[in-house]
Amino acid sequence: MRGPHNIWRLVRTGATLERTGAMRVVLDAFEAPRPLRLAARILGWPFKVLGHDGDAAMPPVTRALSALGPAYIKFGQILSTRPDLVGDDLAGQLRVLQDKLPPFTVEEAKASISYELERPADEIFEYFSPPVAAASIAQVHKARDAETGETVAVKVLRPGVERAFRKDIDAFYLAARVIEYLSPSSRRLRPIDVIRHFEGVVMGELDLRLEAASASQYASNTKDDDGFQVPEVKWGLSGKRMMTLDWAEGIQMGDNAALDAAGIDRVELSERVLQLFLKHALRDGFFHADMHQGNLKVAANGDIIAIDFGIMGHIDEYTRRVYAEILYGFIRRDYQRVAEVHFEAGYVPPDRDKDEFARALRAVGEPIFGMDATRISMARLLAYLFEVTERFGMETRTELILLQRTMVVVEGVARSLNPRMNIWRAAQPVVEDYIRGSIGPKAVLHDLQETVKVLSRFGPRLPNLVEDMLILHSQTKDRASGTNYGAQWWLGPIWAAAGAIVGIALSAAIAGAF
Repeated sequence: MRGPHNIWRLVRTGATLERTGAMRVVLDAFEAPRPLRLAARILGWPFKVLGHDGDAAMPPVTRALSALGPAYIKFGQILSTRPDLVGDDLAGQLRVLQDKLPPFTVEEAKASISYELERPADEIFEYFSPPVAAASIAQVHKARDAETGETVAVKVLRPGVERAFRKDIDAFYLAARVIEYLSPSSRRLRPIDVIRHFEGVVMGELDLRLEAASASQYASNTKDDDGFQVPEVKWGLSGKRMMTLDWAEGIQMGDNAALDAAGIDRVELSERVLQLFLKHALRDGFFHADMHQGNLKVAANGDIIAIDFGIMGHIDEYTRRVYAEILYGFIRRDYQRVAEVHFEAGYVPPDRDKDEFARALRAVGEPIFGMDATRISMARLLAYLFEVTERFGMETRTELILLQRTMVVVEGVARSLNPRMNIWRAAQPVVEDYIRGSIGPKAVLHDLQETVKVLSRFGPRLPNLVEDMLILHSQTKDRASGTNYGAQWWLGPIWAAAGAIVGIALSAAIAGAF
């Protein structure tokens, strides 16, 4: 679908931004370079009459994105979590896109449920409310299961949303290529890879069976975490286009007045929400990647309840260790070690000067640690790091996009509860605990055990491997005549086979020790 028709889609986008007055706001917020401003004017102003009007009651950018469709709304939701990039005013305007969009009808929702579960919705649910939340991809209804009498939350995809997203994402790819062409310096940010990553996330959200699986895994990972809950998935009442979970009763995380009235300690709550996020990211490598206030509730007993599992983040063990060491280095103000970690992980090109990079990191960190607690910000740190990485030629790490974005969102949630929160002090115990378990001597023994286990799997194949190597040695002996090549060639594999045998023994010994 990535054909010439996408040019028309971009023209329509520019025209809508221009018509609603959003173009200037967006360009100013991103401090766009002159070539991009010129291109935007070319795409927008002459075709202004072709743009959508949108809802005149909304602020310009929110009005434009709502008129352009679900993929644009989703981008707006992401930008609403990044006041460090777009400013507080624009981020606040975009926050309305999180869960306050115009809903589709109850009749359409019931029709989708009936089709998905192959039974009339009125037989499945004895009560089915109007929408309680409506976002770009789906909306949520409160219902009561006719069989069990339990109160549940039913999430239903918007009609036609899959086709609309595919069409818009195709246009985004074209836009990314135009940006790379007009602004060569943007290529290190890998805009096409960012769009590809966005596409993968969104396509996952369009299959609610995957979201149900994410919710189930998340609940399993966090079942022993004090002060945290995940609603149970009702698999028998879930499918591709709808999903049912236990109803989460609680106060919205952003309602400070209600939290105070309920006697909830907001200072403790602010630290817990940050620490839980870090624990899930570092310990499990699987975290809720859309933790804004709309997706968090507080139960009567003070537990944090997470909802909406459409965007979940995953990072592998190696990346988690790198991220933890970087955070730990900043917490300890050990900028030389932070620099070394960047080079060891390949995040900085090897031809750059490590000591110079460490000094640049010190220039990032020291001003932040010298600030009052109300001004110590992860968002500010990431913004400064962005400047440093540009100077040292680092590319965007697409696997860390969700992690970094969510860290900023969670910081915002925590600060809304306690403006004087020191995020570094709150993060330190979680990061230190992970470092002790994953980078210390115990971690080395665990890594050795896992390596030996892999080697031991070759045990049953060793006789055939040795026989094959001896046959190959015999076949190449004549070609290696007059040299020691033949003997040298097969000694290596034989030693490898012997190593695997030793590995089996070591695996048994280590397994017994643990």
